[in-house]
This record gives sequence, C-alpha cells and structure tokens, in this order.
Amino acid sequence: MIFTLTPIEGAYVIDIEPIKDDRGYFARAFCVEEFSKRGLQTEFVQHNTSYNIKKGTVRGLHYQLPPHEEVKLVRCISGRIFDVIVDVRRDSRTYLHWFSAELSEDNGKALYVPRGFAHGFQSLTDNSALYYMASTYYQKDYETGLCWNDEKLNITWPIFDNIIISEKDKCMGTGG
Repeated sequence: MIFTLTPIEGAYVIDIEPIKDDRGYFARAFCVEEFSKRGLQTEFVQHNTSYNIKKGTVRGLHYQLPPHEEVKLVRCISGRIFDVIVDVRRDSRTYLHWFSAELSEDNGKALYVPRGFAHGFQSLTDNSALYYMASTYYQKDYETGLCWNDEKLNITWPIFDNIIISEKDKCMGTGG
C-alpha cells in the first residue's frame, strides 16, 4: 500500500499495489501493521456499504460530534465517485478547507478520513457502490453535517445540474 498525505493534516489517499498475472490481480486493502506504523486508526467497529443508483447522487457532508467523532476508511468498489472531506477541527490551520479524490473500482484508491472531518461524495457513474469502515458506532443524536453547496466551502462538485440528494442532506446541521 502507498500512503500519500493530503494537503489537510491527518488525511491520506491510500493506493493499492496490485500483484498482477493473467487471472487479474491481488492487493492488500488494509493492513494493521502498515496503518500502525503511521499512527493511524486500526480498529473499525462498523463496516458499511452505500449503493447509488444514479450518476449525480450526493451524500453528505456528514460527521459526528464529540465524543463520538469517527475515523473512516472509504473505498469505491463499483463505478466511480468524487469523494470529499472537510476539516471541521476549529483549532486546525486548515479549518473548513476541503480535499477531494476520485475513488473507483478501477484505481482501487481509498481515502483515510481522520476524526474531525465531514465526509461526503458524489457518484460519477450509475450504480456506484462504496465500502467503508468506521471507528465508532453511528450515534444519531451526535450526527450533524455541512451543506453540500455551502458558498464558504466552495466545493467544486463535478456534476452541479440534476443533483440527486435527500431532503436531510440538502442542508444538514449548521456545521463546524
């Protein structure tokens, strides 16, 4: 695995290192030893999937408030997504800065989302699916989020017309 630190401290893009042959490839998607060496979370108590029927679907930007902040490891296992994180740590030099990465079944990349970050994504293809792990259990009473289209964040979503989004996600919470 190749760990690339993003411009926002604590967040990584993780590339697989496929071993290929005529059958396809094999690659490690997670390794406690590799994550531990970098001081990253290694215990994930909840594993989730998200399936998105239509291109343009937006989910997020979600996060949980203390003491239930979570670390996520997000991977797209079908199709392609535009994955976004926003730093909501008030004492951070990158407070409210965002970072995005394209995750796809083809590139095998994962995004490591530290505590104190909002997370969301947009499906770039029909029938996209994500598999992600979370370090803490979902706590409905501690869930909040940022508006996906907040002008202060100025996120450059690849698809801005014909957005498919839930009522809840249109403008969730008041943010960081």
